[in-house]
Amino acid sequence: MEARNTPLVLDGGLATLLESYGRDLGGGLWSARLLAEDPDVIRRAHRDYFEAGADVAIAAGYQASVPAFTARGYGRAEAERLVVRSVELALAERDAFGSGLVAAGVGPYGASLADGSEYTGDYGLDEDGLYRWHEERWRLLVGAGADLVACETIPSQVEARALARLVRETPGVRAWVSFSCRDGEHLNDGTPMREAVAELAPLYAAGGLVAVGANCTAPRFVPSLVRTVAEAGVPAVAYPNSGERWDAAARRWTGTSEPQEFGAAARGWWEAGAALVGGCCRTGPEHVRSVRAHLASAAP
Repeated sequence: MEARNTPLVLDGGLATLLESYGRDLGGGLWSARLLAEDPDVIRRAHRDYFEAGADVAIAAGYQASVPAFTARGYGRAEAERLVVRSVELALAERDAFGSGLVAAGVGPYGASLADGSEYTGDYGLDEDGLYRWHEERWRLLVGAGADLVACETIPSQVEARALARLVRETPGVRAWVSFSCRDGEHLNDGTPMREAVAELAPLYAAGGLVAVGANCTAPRFVPSLVRTVAEAGVPAVAYPNSGERWDAAARRWTGTSEPQEFGAAARGWWEAGAALVGGCCRTGPEHVRSVRAHLASAAP
C-alpha cells in the first residue's frame, strides 16, 4: 500500500468528559450551559484532550445558539457573547498547551430544539429556512478566530446544502461537514452518502471544505462511509460514537467500549481514507490516547 500521512487526531466526546467530571448537563442547552455557568471546566476538558494526544479541539458550540440562550432568559448581547466564548475557551487552552488547532462546533438545527430531531432532520424547515437560522451563529463563530469549522452531526442533505452556502460565501474559511448516518450507506434522512458527497465535492475542489464524513454514528458503519468519501476524491473525517448503544426507552447506554479496540478500528479508518480521526459520544481521553498510539504505530 502506498504510504500516506497519518491523519489529524480529533478530540473525543466533550459532553462525555464534562459528565465524568460530575457536571450536570440537564436541560436543553446540554454542555453549552457551562459556557455561562462553569467556563473553566470546559477549558479543563480541552486541556485533557490535548494532553491525551488530540491535534484538534472541537469547541463547545454544538448546542450554543442565540435563540437557544435567549429562550432561556439570556439577553441577546449575552447570548452572542456566549456563542463566541465557545471558541475563545478552546483557543485559550490551545495557546496554553502550545500546539493544536481549534474547530468551531456547529451542530444541526435540531440540537437547539433538544427534541431528538437532530438525529432525523425532520424539522419542517427547507434549505432557505435552515440557511437563515445557521447564518447568525456562523458569522459569530467564524469571527471568533477558529482555525476550522466543524459542521457536525448533520442528519440531512438539505441541511448540508444550507451550510455549504455559508462556506461558499465565507472567503478563507476551512470547514468540514460530518453527517450522522443510519448505516454504512445512508445519512439519517435516508440520502445515500455517495449522493451527498458528490454534491459537496466541488466545494472541496474550490478550497472551502477540507473533509466530508461521519460522526455520532456506530463505528461498524465507518469503514464503508469513509471509503465512499475517499472514492469521490475527498478527504474523509471520521469520529463515531464509542460503540455502545443508546436505549431510548430506558434512557441509558448499553454495551461496552474498549479504548484499545476503538484505537485499532481508527487505524482501519485511516487506511480506508480518513484524514481526520477521533471520537464522539461516550469516548474520552483514553480513546484519544489509543487512537494516537495505533496511528503512530502505523506511521511510515
